[in-house]
Amino acid sequence: MGLKWTDTLDIAIELDETRPDTDPRYVNFVDLRDWVVALADFDDDPEHSGEKILEAIQAAWIEERE
Repeated sequence: MGLKWTDTLDIAIELDETRPDTDPRYVNFVDLRDWVVALADFDDDPEHSGEKILEAIQAAWIEERE
Protein backbone atom coordinates (compact mmCIF):
# COMPACT_ATOMS: atom_id res chain seq x y z
CA MET A 1 0.00 0.00 0.00
CA GLY A 2 1.43 3.35 -1.04
CA LEU A 3 1.94 6.54 0.90
CA LYS A 4 -0.88 9.07 1.10
CA TRP A 5 -0.63 12.76 1.97
CA THR A 6 -1.91 11.97 5.46
CA ASP A 7 1.01 9.60 6.15
CA THR A 8 3.12 12.52 7.33
CA LEU A 9 5.50 10.57 9.58
CA ASP A 10 6.11 7.84 7.01
CA ILE A 11 6.72 10.47 4.33
CA ALA A 12 9.12 12.30 6.64
CA ILE A 13 11.06 9.08 7.25
CA GLU A 14 11.27 8.41 3.50
CA LEU A 15 12.45 11.96 2.83
CA ASP A 16 15.04 11.69 5.57
CA GLU A 17 16.37 8.49 3.99
CA THR A 18 16.34 9.76 0.39
CA ARG A 19 17.64 13.28 1.13
CA PRO A 20 20.11 12.91 4.02
CA ASP A 21 22.03 16.08 3.07
CA THR A 22 18.92 18.30 3.07
CA ASP A 23 18.08 20.40 6.11
CA PRO A 24 14.28 20.20 6.34
CA ARG A 25 14.11 23.56 8.14
CA TYR A 26 15.06 25.35 4.92
CA VAL A 27 13.00 23.46 2.34
CA ASN A 28 10.38 25.49 0.48
CA PHE A 29 6.97 23.97 -0.05
CA VAL A 30 7.30 23.77 -3.83
CA ASP A 31 10.38 21.56 -3.53
CA LEU A 32 8.88 19.58 -0.65
CA ARG A 33 5.75 18.82 -2.66
CA ASP A 34 7.81 17.74 -5.67
CA TRP A 35 10.02 15.49 -3.53
CA VAL A 36 7.03 13.83 -1.87
CA VAL A 37 5.34 13.15 -5.22
CA ALA A 38 8.63 11.69 -6.52
CA LEU A 39 8.93 9.15 -3.68
CA ALA A 40 8.76 5.59 -5.00
CA ASP A 41 6.06 4.61 -2.48
CA PHE A 42 3.90 7.71 -2.95
CA ASP A 43 0.47 6.78 -4.27
CA ASP A 44 -1.93 9.69 -3.91
CA ASP A 45 -3.26 12.52 -6.05
CA PRO A 46 -0.47 15.11 -6.34
CA GLU A 47 -3.09 17.86 -6.52
CA HIS A 48 -4.45 17.09 -3.03
CA SER A 49 -1.57 18.68 -1.18
CA GLY A 50 -1.92 21.96 0.64
CA GLU A 51 0.04 24.23 2.90
CA LYS A 52 -1.18 22.54 6.11
CA ILE A 53 -0.20 19.06 5.01
CA LEU A 54 3.17 20.25 3.76
CA GLU A 55 3.75 22.01 7.08
CA ALA A 56 2.92 18.77 8.90
CA ILE A 57 5.34 16.79 6.71
CA GLN A 58 8.08 19.37 7.23
CA ALA A 59 7.52 19.39 11.02
CA ALA A 60 7.63 15.58 11.13
CA TRP A 61 10.84 15.59 9.08
CA ILE A 62 12.45 18.12 11.42
CA GLU A 63 11.38 16.01 14.40
CA GLU A 64 12.77 12.89 12.73
CA ARG A 65 16.16 14.59 12.43
CA GLU A 66 16.28 15.52 16.11
